[in-house]
Amino acid sequence: MAQRAFQEPNGFEDWLAEDFVSSDDEVDELPVLPLRDSVLYPHMMAPLLVGREASLKAVEAAMEGDRRLIAVAQRDEEIEEPTKDDLYSVGTEVVIGRRLRMPDGTVSIWVQGRRRLRILRYLQEEPYMVAQIAPLNEYVEEGLPTEALMRAVLALFEKVVQLSHNVPEDAYVAAMNADDPGLLADLVASVLNLSIAERQEYLETTDTTQRLQKLSVELASELDVLELENRIQSQVQQEIDKSQREYFLREQMRVIQNELGETDPHTQDVNELRARLEEVKLPEEVRKRVEKELHRLESMPSMAPETGIIRTYIDWILSLPWGIYTTDNLDIARAAKILDESHFGLPKAKERILEHIAVHQLAADKMKSPILCFVGPPGTGKTSLGQSIAKALGRKFVRVSLGGIRDEAEIRGHRRTYVGALPGRIIQTMRRAESSNPVFMLDEIDKVGIDFRGDPSAALLEVLDPEQNYAFSDHYLEVPFDLSKVMFITTANLLDPIPPALLDRMEVIEFPGYMEEEKIEIARLFLIPKQVEQNGLTALRFSEGAIKGLIREYTQEAGVRNLDREIANICRKVARRVAEGKPVPTIITKQALPKYVGPPRYTFGLAEKDDQVGVATGVAWTEAGGDTLSVEVTIVPGKGNVLLTGQMGEVMQESAQAAISYTRSRAEELGFDDVDFDKIDIHIHVPEGAVPKDGPSAGITIATALISALTGRPVHHEVAMTGEITLRGRVLPIGGVREKVLAAQRAGFKTMLIPRQNRRDLDEVPPKLRRRLNFVFVDSMDQVVPVALAAQREASVAARLSR
Repeated sequence: MAQRAFQEPNGFEDWLAEDFVSSDDEVDELPVLPLRDSVLYPHMMAPLLVGREASLKAVEAAMEGDRRLIAVAQRDEEIEEPTKDDLYSVGTEVVIGRRLRMPDGTVSIWVQGRRRLRILRYLQEEPYMVAQIAPLNEYVEEGLPTEALMRAVLALFEKVVQLSHNVPEDAYVAAMNADDPGLLADLVASVLNLSIAERQEYLETTDTTQRLQKLSVELASELDVLELENRIQSQVQQEIDKSQREYFLREQMRVIQNELGETDPHTQDVNELRARLEEVKLPEEVRKRVEKELHRLESMPSMAPETGIIRTYIDWILSLPWGIYTTDNLDIARAAKILDESHFGLPKAKERILEHIAVHQLAADKMKSPILCFVGPPGTGKTSLGQSIAKALGRKFVRVSLGGIRDEAEIRGHRRTYVGALPGRIIQTMRRAESSNPVFMLDEIDKVGIDFRGDPSAALLEVLDPEQNYAFSDHYLEVPFDLSKVMFITTANLLDPIPPALLDRMEVIEFPGYMEEEKIEIARLFLIPKQVEQNGLTALRFSEGAIKGLIREYTQEAGVRNLDREIANICRKVARRVAEGKPVPTIITKQALPKYVGPPRYTFGLAEKDDQVGVATGVAWTEAGGDTLSVEVTIVPGKGNVLLTGQMGEVMQESAQAAISYTRSRAEELGFDDVDFDKIDIHIHVPEGAVPKDGPSAGITIATALISALTGRPVHHEVAMTGEITLRGRVLPIGGVREKVLAAQRAGFKTMLIPRQNRRDLDEVPPKLRRRLNFVFVDSMDQVVPVALAAQREASVAARLSR
């Protein structure tokens, strides 16, 4: 047994006098029994279940002695092993009347409270707590005020017992027979629904008059709550009785009509809609609206014009997936496997989806569904990736194409005042999804138009805003529908046509064009097996040379859609030979491609075969990815005119003018100061004149071709370039670096000039591709000329013009 501490607490003697402890000989030592969620009062009997090790030992010690304990409540009931600091300082002396050992090792004891005790100090804490205690004598003020207070408490308690289902009537009988005011107060406090702190406060109050006064206030408050609760319950019961009566009468009417054979189709429709209404869990606001419309339909003649309109409206509301959600599969490894099996590459998009799943695991109730925007050239897998995301998450997938939509009502629906009105495409698609949390793809969002009927993109602002779409309002439904759990994915080829307010609501993920190696892997892993299976073939293979030949000479795209089409073309021709019983190859080689898909359509390699004067090659960004762009400059006798051809846009024409001004300002340094610009004409042409071209990134290409034509120095045919030029010859950064590098690699260039400020953009270019090109980073044309132009000169401008 632990040693006991005999140090007296400060102010002990003063406390004895203050709390009516009569003498020192009443100070005693008792085992302490902590109570987790209850407070015992004097004269009260109660069963206690003892299970903690220390408490069991305290009970054993009491049984070996005079069966007395001090029962003290814990300040925090969640604490499993309380210490002396976790207990109140006032408890109740209890006597164990009966002890019963339970099968699970716990002990059930029946105790009776005797008197209030104050804990002076703890003498030991192990193996069980023992405290030095002193009694707390109650102060009883006899007389008429106390008698009146007792009667008031008893009257209030009687009303509480009558209204409350939790207070037994035996408690009121016991209270009626309590002559002592302290006993009455303790008995009433023991049966009221009070917190532990409030019960302890009554235990620590030794003035019986104060206890009765507190009880009268508590009883009055409890009585107000019970009366309100009783009134609400009565109203609910009346509504239930009314509903049951209506149901009973309707059932009687239905049976009578069935017996008479008078059930008409209109009544059947109403009954069917009412039965569906009972099955669907609608929000309260929506349910009231449907019940109102259903009542109108029920009271309306079957031949009335509005009957069909109302029935269609109710049917639409009841067909929507109100509160129906599919369970998300949050297995990140499984999701990553599904995404990798269905799509090659696209690391940013896959990483974003896996991050969404991870956040959903950790904070599902706090996260908002993402609004993603996949931007990239056609054929790069934007739409099909949406289907794979739905499969990875275990959600349903729905798609709406927005291309060509010009009417706002396509999104929000028509109001019911119009003949043939229907909900918009958003609500129609949610009905088709049969779930309130599908993966919802809005395809071709950059193709949305605008005319006199409204702006559909403005209607999409509410759909794609997580702060608003929890209560999306369709003009037809006129009730809010929750879209906050929907994962919206939009696709676009270009960001420029998308309004800024709409673009701001979306998280943009770019889908760049594929490299040749990536296309080979996509063809080998996905396209060829798919086409072989779809065409009923079994053992057809493509050599790597054949795949490269299709990519280089038969397709010219950022994606793989045309590549898939060419592979399908070959498979169909092989399938025909199989059906005709002719010999078929087991492997398609590069030499066999012309036999199946005709002669090559594109020339793979450099745009120019040798160094030429006045011809420079740049790279440009297009909707299909990147492409090479030749610039030709010719100097002819004339009157100082400048001719720009090749469908050059305004920005590109301004770049050409800036290149001419820069070149003329550097005539002496570049070695053509003998040229009289008033006697020559400069013709700048960009081939493929049927294709519109624009943008500032051809500035240094035009300047290089112009300097080459004026100096007679040929341009290296293995050098590609891109960059905007200023009048002072500075080279400014441009966009679309990754696509332009891919175009340069596809065309077979060895060196590429790019603005120095675009060096950081090369991080988006795969390392394998970066190693194939020699990148030269430039800040000004002074750095471009030595790399792009050959050192030797051909004939000067004057010599060439004199020929």
